[in-house]
Amino acid sequence: MYNLLRPLLFSLDPEFVHLCSLQLLSQPLFGYLSRALLSPLMAVKGLEKELWGIHFSNPIGLAAGFDKNGIALQAWESFGFGFVEIGTVTPLPQKGNPKPRLARLSQSEALWNSLGFPSEGAEKVSKRLRKFLMTKGKPRMAIGINIGKNRLTPLDEAAEDYKKCFSYFKDLADFFVVNVSSPNTVGLRSLQEKKGLELILEELNSINIVPKSPILVKISADIELRTVADILSVLIEKEAGGVVIANTMLAKGPWGHMGGMSGRPLSKISTELIRFVKKESLGRLPVIGVGGIFNTADAVEKIEAGADLLEVFTGFVYNGPSLPKRLCQGLVEYYRTKSLG
Repeated sequence: MYNLLRPLLFSLDPEFVHLCSLQLLSQPLFGYLSRALLSPLMAVKGLEKELWGIHFSNPIGLAAGFDKNGIALQAWESFGFGFVEIGTVTPLPQKGNPKPRLARLSQSEALWNSLGFPSEGAEKVSKRLRKFLMTKGKPRMAIGINIGKNRLTPLDEAAEDYKKCFSYFKDLADFFVVNVSSPNTVGLRSLQEKKGLELILEELNSINIVPKSPILVKISADIELRTVADILSVLIEKEAGGVVIANTMLAKGPWGHMGGMSGRPLSKISTELIRFVKKESLGRLPVIGVGGIFNTADAVEKIEAGADLLEVFTGFVYNGPSLPKRLCQGLVEYYRTKSLG
């Protein structure tokens, strides 16, 4: 069905299609139908995993940036995701960068964006999530919150923004991801450097009381390995939960300004970065692998490089709602064959 619809969808403005799709998926009627009809069809057993004391029904998650404000949670579980990362959420509402700011690069199986953290703000998003959990109950999928700073917040005050976001969701989310790697907020990537990252994690740790929430850090795809090594030392010292590898790669878009590229061009880059992190950290830091996962072979490549969990975004756009199930089915067969071998 999606293959029939895709030519029409891809003929329209990508941000318009994305927002319309989210609105459709957020409707109560879709929630009822999806739970009754889709959930039984999409569920794949045999991939359960526990990490940070959190149960994951399967290792396939929806990456941050897809459902920035957490409006379609009912859909993601129905589509068979084991977890979802809401966000990036900022402390205060902001509109993000000027449009146009999202493009499909179909020949490269890629997306390009310069969105710049459009967000309804932590207060509104957390209220929505709290209402969802109170009315629907805790879903089978785990919920992560990707947190960032507001565009107008000075870099030397950024740690306070992350702390504010964290405080809104502390009792709601299963885990958190600190976004210091988006190329679309001026200066943000400098927070990957040792001093800035130390300050952010120290501020978060100061309010991350028992039961402690896992706090991961998302790093850039196009980052120097020397910087990665410094990041890992900070994460281990501050007892961070792990690393998300990797964010978009800096690239010039179709309108001539810089933004972030995701999808197939990131596949090998993120896989090699996963391999480096696992080796450099001696396996002490769990890794969520993301970047260019379109099929089972892509997923297996990242798992064999050391990823503990996986996330999809661009692959989901190009392949549609059946992708989580197909990846899970492929991984079940991969593990079965591996055990026989």
